Amino acid sequence: MVRPNDEVEALLQEYADLIAITGGEAFKARAYEKAARAIGGYPADVSHLDAAGLKEIPGVGTSIAEKVVEYLRTGHVTVVDERRARIPAGVRQLITIPTLGPKKAMALYENLHISSVNELADAITAEKLRDLRGFGEKTEENILHGIALMRQSRGRILLSTAMEAAEDVVAELSRIPGCEHCAYAGSLRRMKETVGDIDVLVAARRSAPFMDALTELPSTAEVIVHGGKKTSVRTAEGVQVDLRVVRPDAWGAGMQYFTGSKAHNIRTRTIAVHLGLKLSEYGLFDADGGERVASRSEDEVYARLGLPWIPPTLREDRGEIEAGLRGELPRVVTERDIRGDLHTHTDLTDGLTPLEEMVAAAAGRGYAYYAVTDHAPNLYMQRMTDEKILAQRERVRSLDGRHHGMRLLHGTELNIGPGGEVDWPDAFLQGFDLCVAAVHSHFNVGRRAMTRRLVRACENPRVNVIGHPTTRLLGKRPGVDADLDEVFAACARTGTALEINAQPDRLDLGDEDILRAKDHGARFAVDTDAHSIPQLAYLRYGVGTAQRGWLTPDDVINTWPLRRLRRFLRKDRTD
Repeated sequence: MVRPNDEVEALLQEYADLIAITGGEAFKARAYEKAARAIGGYPADVSHLDAAGLKEIPGVGTSIAEKVVEYLRTGHVTVVDERRARIPAGVRQLITIPTLGPKKAMALYENLHISSVNELADAITAEKLRDLRGFGEKTEENILHGIALMRQSRGRILLSTAMEAAEDVVAELSRIPGCEHCAYAGSLRRMKETVGDIDVLVAARRSAPFMDALTELPSTAEVIVHGGKKTSVRTAEGVQVDLRVVRPDAWGAGMQYFTGSKAHNIRTRTIAVHLGLKLSEYGLFDADGGERVASRSEDEVYARLGLPWIPPTLREDRGEIEAGLRGELPRVVTERDIRGDLHTHTDLTDGLTPLEEMVAAAAGRGYAYYAVTDHAPNLYMQRMTDEKILAQRERVRSLDGRHHGMRLLHGTELNIGPGGEVDWPDAFLQGFDLCVAAVHSHFNVGRRAMTRRLVRACENPRVNVIGHPTTRLLGKRPGVDADLDEVFAACARTGTALEINAQPDRLDLGDEDILRAKDHGARFAVDTDAHSIPQLAYLRYGVGTAQRGWLTPDDVINTWPLRRLRRFLRKDRTD
């Protein structure tokens, strides 16, 4: 079920967009955006807070707190409804297109009476936008690409959204008497970055109690199919959940069947046929006599096929079958292997939580070390100064080792400029324990320029990690156009790690790029880029993506002991 915090975050973000569309003050829109992020990242349930409690959240003032209380009490906010009424629904649909902002959406409506995505696509085809102020051929290309992204992602949801819904369903069904096992399967278990629907499997002797229970869950908004073998529902958030119940003695076969990709399952069934067997969701059977030879556990099923147990994240038919037959499957990295997070933020810049609280939360996760990497000054909206970062460094040093012996690293997230330059001169950067560098603007400089930009950042002796390397936002913004193989080779050559950013809307690098970068010999850092305490838990999504890229603990620098990590961060230089 959706957290009240997430509902309020969405409402306040929508209001910020409505203010922008209707020509309201920019500072007011930014205030609501900031409050939305703060409430979304707040660890406690805001539905239990009154106005006074809400105002203790950074960025939430009296007016915003009153609106939140009104929404939590009535389900509506009067001023939001009034703004909605002033804007055609089609315009609100237009601003969901990646690359198209609220002001341009309103301009399209006022000048060309465009109020739907299809009308916009037709207008671009007819070249009607080019004469509008602020538009042009390049703008048309960007909008068309945004429409394609939106249509491509329609019907698919982020991994994190699917995970939250699935874990709620699994928790509810697991409480029902007679449940021997319950788990999610499918692409969610394989940790794909987006998921079409959620597959849930139950092991029990009777299916009816579970099928009925799914249709009656508070989160269920629509029953699509209700049967004895399969029940499908759609949640209030629009997520489809498919439930199947198998007998306990077929649990392993069911999980193997409903987890693997289509291509992986074809390969395992082909192996079965060559062994005189037949593989289905009910078990592995002798093809002649029909006797079941394996089914209770996945290990048993794979072993009877001559394979080791294959981690779900590898079941994509990308060489895992061959590696298993050769006895060369990797021991992929797990959350337990991660010793620290190397990219996080505090409220000194765009984070929501004070330094001391972020450090305490990280220590509670059992980390051996933890890095604070607030933004450097070239992101002007963060208002970073030399004095602020040096004062933070003193606070970091004073906290070092005070939480269960966890060591603290003082770092920064540098901005990679159009020419590959970064914030602060080399002499100032010497004082940091590590530097993450990332592209935050000028995304369309061209392939050659973008490649050189990233390579130059890798070659900087003070840059240790390239953060969210492609800058993609899933379903919203494509990755930059660059020769990534050249960038990956530069990372391997210079001893610069590539980040696997665990933010659910990034997961950047993605699994296919990780596989290519690994072939070049690059190292990786799985980081959360956390801006609040709850986001530290995003690590699971970064680790899942790393597994899909076949990474082992040795490939990931923040699995290493601190001494080895510090040697890597020096990039073989002497100061």
